[in-house]
Amino acid sequence: MDAGAGGVTSAAVGAQKAVQTTDETFSGVWLSRYEFYSSSRAETYEGKHYVVIVQHGNRLTAQSLPGASSNPDSPLTLDLTVDRNVVTGSWVEQTAPDGYYNGARYHGAVQLLVEPTGRRMAGKWVGFGKDFDVNTGPWELRLVDRSTSKATLERYSSPPE
Repeated sequence: MDAGAGGVTSAAVGAQKAVQTTDETFSGVWLSRYEFYSSSRAETYEGKHYVVIVQHGNRLTAQSLPGASSNPDSPLTLDLTVDRNVVTGSWVEQTAPDGYYNGARYHGAVQLLVEPTGRRMAGKWVGFGKDFDVNTGPWELRLVDRSTSKATLERYSSPPE
């Protein structure tokens, strides 16, 4: 894939030199934020969760903290692999049984680029919609705390602002 001069490819190559997975640890509490278009409501919405990321080598597992979703009772999980500054994987969100989506389980893929600071990842998600279509939108993870202590996890177990 080549987006031309100054495009996506050149940005990714430049960032690869700045971030190496062997030096970087991604464990901690992160704010996950994504946008999605609701065809039935004809509006764009935002989903936010505080997630705890646990790293084992180049594998990252993210799980939303209890009560830490902008859509109550809609837990989110991500299974990711890090390759230099590129993070690729899958996501699953189980919507709230009494929410707008009536407990539907949505899942798909995500690819993010890690900023040179290692404190932010941004990219795109892809996933199916209820009208036999494939949707996509922006997704961002922003580090809020490197600690994964019980006290830290409790502090972030509430809906994001």
